[in-house]
Amino acid sequence: MKGNQSHTGIFLALAAAIFWGISGNCAQFLFEQKGIDPEWLVCWRLMLAGFLLVLFDGYQTGKETFSIWKSPKSIIQLTLFSILGMLAVQYSYFIAIRHSNAATATILQYIGPVFVVGFYALKFRKWPVLSEFASMILAVSGTFLLVTHGSFDELVISQQAFFWGIFSALSLAFYTIYPVQMLQKHSAASISGWGMLLGGAILSIYLQPWEIHGIWDLEAVAAFAYIILFGSLLAFYFFLTAVPKIGAQTASLLCSVEPLSAAIMAVIWLGVSFSAIDWIGTSMILSTIALLTLGTKIKNLTI
Repeated sequence: MKGNQSHTGIFLALAAAIFWGISGNCAQFLFEQKGIDPEWLVCWRLMLAGFLLVLFDGYQTGKETFSIWKSPKSIIQLTLFSILGMLAVQYSYFIAIRHSNAATATILQYIGPVFVVGFYALKFRKWPVLSEFASMILAVSGTFLLVTHGSFDELVISQQAFFWGIFSALSLAFYTIYPVQMLQKHSAASISGWGMLLGGAILSIYLQPWEIHGIWDLEAVAAFAYIILFGSLLAFYFFLTAVPKIGAQTASLLCSVEPLSAAIMAVIWLGVSFSAIDWIGTSMILSTIALLTLGTKIKNLTI
């Protein structure tokens, strides 16, 4: 049973990463070619996906979907998760894209797993196991090669891009670690849905989301729909479902496949050329997945 849960968790985490990677390309497409405002996109992404997830959870659990609002402690936990996790990770990532590009924003955000592994190392006063340590190095190194071609000179970013990229990495770490306790009492759909809905409502206070700008043709509508349904609704639900099955560290490291899916999408959709060093970075990220899968099997055999 534990082995099946681990395999399911790995699959869900990988699916979430792929959805997020493609979603990042869709977001940059909307910003650059359709003139869509990042803040507006984040606001509607949170509210629409959150509303759909709450409906889905209500269909599955009935009135139980409102149980997270019944105690002051859970309300405080949900509010912190919504603001510092759900809202922060999406807002900072999209703003980093606006000040740079999807590749730069991705590599900065994926410092996040390093923060996650470091947090648990400090918390338990124990170094990561060899497979996790090696996977962390491969994930960071592979992502670096994939989005910079191994040259520090090519990663030229503004101070705003650097700030929001690092903030995104910290938010990703918080988003990964914080809801573990909440998931023991509430469903992933409930936490994700209410977290998104609350985050979007808070952001809408400072925006005017009813004012629509940009070019809204069929391409823009399709990209927006993908971001809502796959890049938000399914991705966040899959990821939060995977965390209690395989742990926050493994889930966050597996999600380093996001830049791989982003690169493949760029080749297929945007016609971006893929060089030898890109494939080296790809191989390193795929090696991360293999190492983590092997490490999970070894843990299951020793339990």
